[in-house]
Amino acid sequence: MALLVAGAFFMEILDATIITPAIPMIAKSFGIAPVDVNVAISTYLVTVAVLIPASGWMADRFGIRRVFIAAIAVFTLASIGCAASVSLPMLVAMRVLQGVGGAMMVPVGRLAVLRFSGKSDLVRAIALLTWPALAAPVVAPVLGGGIATLGSWRWIFLVNIPIGIVGFVLACKLIRGDPSPSTRPLDWRGMAALGGGVAAALIALEHVRVSGTDWPLVGIGVALAAALLVGAVRHLRRTPAPLVALRVLRVRTLRITVSAGSLYRAVITAVPFLLPLQFQLVFGWTPFAAELMVAALFAGNLTIKPVTTPLMRRLGIRQVLLLNGIASVACFALLAALQPGVPAVAIALILYLSGALRSIGFTAYNSLAFSDVDGEDLTHANTLNASVQELAAGLGIAVAALLLSVLASYPLTYLVLGVLMALTLIETLRLPGDAAAHVSGAR
Repeated sequence: MALLVAGAFFMEILDATIITPAIPMIAKSFGIAPVDVNVAISTYLVTVAVLIPASGWMADRFGIRRVFIAAIAVFTLASIGCAASVSLPMLVAMRVLQGVGGAMMVPVGRLAVLRFSGKSDLVRAIALLTWPALAAPVVAPVLGGGIATLGSWRWIFLVNIPIGIVGFVLACKLIRGDPSPSTRPLDWRGMAALGGGVAAALIALEHVRVSGTDWPLVGIGVALAAALLVGAVRHLRRTPAPLVALRVLRVRTLRITVSAGSLYRAVITAVPFLLPLQFQLVFGWTPFAAELMVAALFAGNLTIKPVTTPLMRRLGIRQVLLLNGIASVACFALLAALQPGVPAVAIALILYLSGALRSIGFTAYNSLAFSDVDGEDLTHANTLNASVQELAAGLGIAVAALLLSVLASYPLTYLVLGVLMALTLIETLRLPGDAAAHVSGAR
């Protein structure tokens, strides 16, 4: 079940950015300007952000099994619609439908794994669920560019069809979860405020560019997002049946994951964004060579995976987070030292190390998040964590673009990101030494 959900997670994240390399081809096919195609990316991300907060209620109301199976079906059918699109409005409509499927598919699938995995198996399950978030953002540009170059941009969406069909069949056999006997009413106000706030923030952050940022638009978006999110928090604290119960933040391990873990995610997400730009604009490499080198991150993500669970079992999650945080700060210093004269092998090794540390950190934080959450609170904790992660990913890219535009230096940008990474160590030090020991098996 964890492998199935991981596959769905990979497919959902991949589709968020895989069409980026094919934008010129899509624009030529529809007879429009390339910049106009960006709306097909934005609408997908916004739809996912708006609907994720409702995923927990949907799972309780209709059952995890029904919602997850329906989500895979919707996502697959929407992929067919994207491939068959004959105009930009049709493509955008199909991308919205894809977003509906993606918003339900990933959080609800993760909830199924959390509910039906024993605490002793949680680390192994989380390790499987973590690799898509690490691999997909790195693989997407290479895969999208390769498909668009060798074939048609429509193939980018057609690759989802066999995956979706296999996933649908397996979901019918593997996924469990009936509707909750006492479903709370849907908190429409909470959904509108929380989903709208996350969406406004993502739209604003997406418009932060290395050069040519539309600051009035970004400012309006940030102000609107802040107002909506503050209103959402006030509403969720007062309403008797909130969409997301903020009481789950009283659980220290979840609270630290939401705070330090989100900062970690934001900082780490900036790296695959910066590296291709640096390799092309500073090193003078071709786009293919740049993306191929960034794939070393992916190699680090995958090859370290078998070690992450034994590492947490031997050292404990707190110690792993502490050592990984220190090593990650040092790794940013190595990234800052990258220059055109550095041998390609040395660059690949640095990126491989960065990928390995990403994998360890993400797995540790995700294992920590739900270690002390049980029962009905799992739904709220999962929904809250998913929403915050969406924001963190967008924030990381925006902060990287902003730093690069202000500092005009890749080395300085990496160093500032390293300082931000060091801030995560403050929360890690506040964890007790036996944090999540019942999950990791550490002694």
